[in-house]
Amino acid sequence: MTTIRQPWKRLEGKVQPWHRDRLAAVYVRQSTAGQVKDHQESTRLQYALVERAVTLGWPASRVLVIDEDLGHSASGVDARPGFQRLVSEVGLDHVGVVLGIEMSRLARTGREWHQLLELCALSGALLADPDGVYDPVDHNDRLLLGLKGTISEAELHLIKQRMWSGRLAKARRGELVVALPVGYVRRPSGEAVLDPDEQVQAVVRLVFDLFDRLGTINAVLCYLADNNIQLGVRLREGPERGELQWRRPSRAGVQNMLRHPAYAGIYAYGRSRIDPRRRQAGRPYTGRVRAEREDWYVYLPGLLPAYISVERYERNMQRMDANRARAESIGVVRDGPALLAGLVACGRCGKKMSVRYQRGAGGKLHPAYVCGSDKTTFATGQCQQLAGDCVDEHVTVLLLAAMAPAAVEVSLAAAEQVQAQRAQVDQIWRQRLERAEFAVDRARRQYQLAEPENRLVVRQLEKDWETAMGERQRLKEEYDRFLAVRPRTLSAAEREQIRALAADVPGIWHAPTTSDADRKQLIRHLVEKVHIKVIGTSEKVKVQVTWAGGHRSESETVRPVACLTQLSYYPQLITRAQELVNAGMNAGQIADRLNAEGLRPPKRSKTFTKNAVRDLLRSLGIQRSRTPARQARPDLDEHEWWLRDLAEHLQMSEVTLDAWVRRGWATGYLHPQAGLRIVHADPAEVEHLRTLHQVPRGQHNRRPWMNNQAINMTDEPEGETGDETEPQV
Repeated sequence: MTTIRQPWKRLEGKVQPWHRDRLAAVYVRQSTAGQVKDHQESTRLQYALVERAVTLGWPASRVLVIDEDLGHSASGVDARPGFQRLVSEVGLDHVGVVLGIEMSRLARTGREWHQLLELCALSGALLADPDGVYDPVDHNDRLLLGLKGTISEAELHLIKQRMWSGRLAKARRGELVVALPVGYVRRPSGEAVLDPDEQVQAVVRLVFDLFDRLGTINAVLCYLADNNIQLGVRLREGPERGELQWRRPSRAGVQNMLRHPAYAGIYAYGRSRIDPRRRQAGRPYTGRVRAEREDWYVYLPGLLPAYISVERYERNMQRMDANRARAESIGVVRDGPALLAGLVACGRCGKKMSVRYQRGAGGKLHPAYVCGSDKTTFATGQCQQLAGDCVDEHVTVLLLAAMAPAAVEVSLAAAEQVQAQRAQVDQIWRQRLERAEFAVDRARRQYQLAEPENRLVVRQLEKDWETAMGERQRLKEEYDRFLAVRPRTLSAAEREQIRALAADVPGIWHAPTTSDADRKQLIRHLVEKVHIKVIGTSEKVKVQVTWAGGHRSESETVRPVACLTQLSYYPQLITRAQELVNAGMNAGQIADRLNAEGLRPPKRSKTFTKNAVRDLLRSLGIQRSRTPARQARPDLDEHEWWLRDLAEHLQMSEVTLDAWVRRGWATGYLHPQAGLRIVHADPAEVEHLRTLHQVPRGQHNRRPWMNNQAINMTDEPEGETGDETEPQV
């Protein structure tokens, strides 16, 4: 008679009575729900460990079965509630022995395995499998357990490596089945084809056409939403798998469509990676990061049916990358008034110039182009800065001149584009109506084929028929409203209007209905880059425009500067002003002559006026001879001044002093006969006005500079109107 030796019998010496006073924990686990369903023998073997625990001396009532991890893998970072419960029971000294069918069932990672070993050693718990019982405190057993855990971890690595190699080899042949985007279906043979539904294909093509014309994902999404256009999605799971479902478009959906290479006929694999640092517990699809094009595992063009060409796909990717708000890209078109935002580069260092806005009179924003990256990065000086209006106006003139010869072609292209776009949208609406008509016809046939006596079925079929007819009626009404707003074809009047507008491109450009975003979009179609360089600190600016196609044109414009000395013709202005004064001209005549000769003050938006000429002469130290009319002025009382004389005495602008009188900062009145303003100012008041004039610009409204009789000056801030502001000279 043959005796079968039980390995549990010879190892009973390691099991002490105090072990049996604790629980015997049986850990049951299988990696996936499919294994639990298909490999039930493994499940029975693990539950049979309860009998093994009884054989080792534990009462059946003291055996704890932990099976919460059935269907949970031990190799990933996902939480395993059963394993966490086992660790807690061991840490609380509740467990005398842990039984498993094999050590790999406990943990596939070294971290979790050695954590369990340490806890068992600290609490005195044993570990057992079909090969024997192990004491983690014993050196030999600890060595054997460590080796078993290492082999288990290496086994998992080999399994994964073999599976990955096979998967990658199949993908390199283009045979690996991957998820298809909207607009594709997979036949039972495994072949990927275009969706047989014509409306699904029409919507996909419309999305790519809209992006070519509009240029941004947000604009495409808004157009789809405004026209009530939905995307046809094939369900990938559930009882209705493969059925077509219409969903409203989303930003992520449109972006994924434009980025997916399958639409260009490219079979790609490995476009994303899993970053364990970004994974979230309970969310298996998180932690994905997009890989660069050169890091894709497989790239096989021409393997799938295409909606667009590969070149068009590459252009879309470049355009989306350029729309991102980064230093090296032009960024997406925004609503600010800076027409060259994103296109301007510094002519000195070559870096991209940023845009800053300053709010002027009436709340209008004035842009300025600034090259200050080195100042921000290295705390060095600012490279250059200039007002943006002058550059925008200069490039606009060049742009309109370049577009003038193509006005007729522009009108024809615009008409064709509008016509094609309306035809696409109308086709999608007609397909929706056709689909609704088919649904009504099918519901009618189902109702007619049912037996009239079977009222339980007939009543439901009648409701379905009525619902389908209601949906058809609703779509027809929406289609009628759509045609009322956007007819299918252009009328003769609309075509003539397009031709007239194209012939008057400057009129379209400056029309109030043309937004800054529209102007920027047009500029970006024709201009690739604008390099600007300020010559020294003068008003001259060199502008180099790089047009679409690579042609470059160089020109020069002027900018506003802060003071007279920055003007490149400052010496000429001094000489000419002296000559005109010596010729006996008054301020108005001098202003007219300077403007006629093309000389301008520092603020380029203005021309010389009489007051500006007086300030200019005063700043240059040029004295005009007194006219007889001025010498024949009436006599004044004590401490009274003619406004012009007091302004010259204080070395300030007459305009500013006149504004102070009208604001109540100084006391004055109009002379009844001479019609000139007289200011009452004793010596103390003269010194007060002199002190007030020395206050930095923008700080006059602060009370410490005012006397006790001054009123609140914040009601009318200085510089609110251009004629009342003292020019900087």
